[in-house]
Amino acid sequence: MDQNDATNALRTSVAVDGHQASYLTVDRDGPPVLLLHGTYWSRVWLPVLDGLAAAGLRPIAVDLPGLGHSDGELDLETGTVPALADWVGRFATALGITGPVAVAGHDIGGAVAQRLLVHGPVAVSRLALVNSVTYDSWPVGSVARYRDPEAVFTAEELLGARRQAVTTALAGAATEALVGEYLEPWTREEVRRNWVRYVGAADCRFTMELLPALLRSETPKLLVWGEDDQFQGVAYAERFVSEVPRTTLVRVPGAGHIPMENAPGRVAEALAAFFTAWGCPVDQAGRCPVSAPARCVAGPPNAAPE
Repeated sequence: MDQNDATNALRTSVAVDGHQASYLTVDRDGPPVLLLHGTYWSRVWLPVLDGLAAAGLRPIAVDLPGLGHSDGELDLETGTVPALADWVGRFATALGITGPVAVAGHDIGGAVAQRLLVHGPVAVSRLALVNSVTYDSWPVGSVARYRDPEAVFTAEELLGARRQAVTTALAGAATEALVGEYLEPWTREEVRRNWVRYVGAADCRFTMELLPALLRSETPKLLVWGEDDQFQGVAYAERFVSEVPRTTLVRVPGAGHIPMENAPGRVAEALAAFFTAWGCPVDQAGRCPVSAPARCVAGPPNAAPE
């Protein structure tokens, strides 16, 4: 295991499908929470791992196959949301996770999380979506050029485009050092290749086809949303919370597409309260920060895995 500076988070790995799957976690006992990334990597969850662990949870932020620091190869089939949901199931099995588990997804990771809720193979006890893709909100225009199977991109072109996207996503948290940290995986040719395939496999039909089941779902759900997101607008979150049962919305003012970096304490508190306590997450003033209080979540804390 490798210790991350200024945090209790550790990076380690487990074998899945014959390849090492890399993940960030905090070494403690407690109910697991699976944290899924989208077009970035597990680094998006780092600012909230200690907060989740302090609440008694065992956060597990995995790099999807061939992305971040995980080994493996993606193609236009294995990079789809259904295939990645199945892979997450095998990852959970490799870690010995059994029984219902809490899941949070960011960006396209939110599509994978929604798929898990509806179809498995992981049984989802509570679902959190953080600036997630929903409905037909994706793929966004900034990645459209990479979806052409005939297109060829140099390393410099792709890194330059990712730098611009990361800088926008980080909003006020963007510094040269932090942007460089986010870009690190894309300095490797295999990650760039897999990322292009992952983007090429993105398709909003994978979220749209889940809608009938989501509209009937009684599983508790939480949306945490940076209000200044330029990729996944808060209007999609407002629609989701108005239509999908047992859903609450926590808005994060002044935060962009990765609110974990802009307001780590607020995001960690909202997620921890949702995953561990009865009722709604509350803000620092003790108020329920829900756009539609009548739709509050109510239910027992997660049980530890058997």
